[in-house]
Amino acid sequence: MTNLAFLFPGQNSQYAGMGRDLAEKFPIARRTFEEADDALGFSLSNLCFEGPEDQLKLTEFQQPAICTVSVAALRVLAEKGIAPRSVAGHSLGEYAANVAAGSISFADAVRTVRSRGRFMQEAVPAGQGAMAAVLGLSSEEILQACTDAAAETQKVVSPANFNSPEQTVISGEAPAVERAAEMCKERGAKRVVMLQVSAPFHCALMRPAQDRLAELLRGLTFSEPAVRVAVNVDAVLVGDPGELRDALIRQVTGAVRWVESVRLLIAQRPAFFVEVGPGKVLTGLMRQIDRGQSCVNIEDEASLERVMKGSMQRAQG
Repeated sequence: MTNLAFLFPGQNSQYAGMGRDLAEKFPIARRTFEEADDALGFSLSNLCFEGPEDQLKLTEFQQPAICTVSVAALRVLAEKGIAPRSVAGHSLGEYAANVAAGSISFADAVRTVRSRGRFMQEAVPAGQGAMAAVLGLSSEEILQACTDAAAETQKVVSPANFNSPEQTVISGEAPAVERAAEMCKERGAKRVVMLQVSAPFHCALMRPAQDRLAELLRGLTFSEPAVRVAVNVDAVLVGDPGELRDALIRQVTGAVRWVESVRLLIAQRPAFFVEVGPGKVLTGLMRQIDRGQSCVNIEDEASLERVMKGSMQRAQG
């Protein structure tokens, strides 16, 4: 069963208790959590299984926690003979996608994303940055609003996440984000929601974090991937190890081009998509991008059984 595309979730997909069912039911998942604990030097598994939620929301813990649950689910799928033909991950999720492709080791990935979370948190003093989700306005109009607001305020604001045709997230310095949000409303946005985030991700303010992360990533071994990765920053399928490393570096300040990345995978004509990891955020975005695509999530034994059943039905059909 290889005619599948795997999608790996990013930040804010976490919840206390995630991964516990997998670890209890599947030895390979339990070993994955143990590997993460050893790599990080503390009990990430306990944080995933028990919380507290407040600590799980902290970026430097949230990122390795989500990555670990995703890889645990990935390895359970692999044991069942379910493998992808292509992969993509939303921002943070691109690290799990690289693990799935075989380009980086899980231990390297989980250590790196913990540092990534800390670097991003430290890049901008608390309260200076902001992010907002704009609903029901074209990406072109949102980009223009950001350009106009940046010129007016002389501060940074730009699109950060092109999540679906209906949802784009903007990021930058708080006054510029607030002004761009007002402009989006004036230009017909159905709704604009200021997000509760710890830092303004995927904008030029993240340059200090990008520079620090680049040093770490250049010290890691990247291997030839078994499958290509649809990288966020360029929305192209990449199979070169050096280009995969470079994409992970540039995505810190670059926008997540999720709509284009998903459409790129759709063009590969997978039998269906599997969201591998906690939550159903990407499954929901898929409905907004292309309702004709089938997308299921796998985060516990029950969802795994649904994926297995769907795989068998499609294989027989």
